[in-house]
Amino acid sequence: MTHIESTGLPGAPARTPDDARLVKAARQLEGVFVQQLFKAMRETVPREGALDGGSGEEMFTALMDEQFADRLPSQWHHGIGESLVRQLRTALSRSSHASPSEVP
Repeated sequence: MTHIESTGLPGAPARTPDDARLVKAARQLEGVFVQQLFKAMRETVPREGALDGGSGEEMFTALMDEQFADRLPSQWHHGIGESLVRQLRTALSRSSHASPSEVP
């Protein structure tokens, strides 16, 4: 169980299918963020000479970053995902309580 699922919102009502989808989307977005962060960090390192692994190294690091992206966000406390869940849950509840004429 990831941190988002276990502590999403203290005292929050029981999870609904919308909450489950929201948590899943937040977890995926955290993963994309980590992957892009590592990609940007790697682009700052000079790649030339004997230490340049070529396309094999690129493929390996891309796969490794993908694995990190799946695992790292679950280690974060009060991460991006929790903030997203809080904000989007509020927006979702507002849109579900709005009359059909008020929904954009």
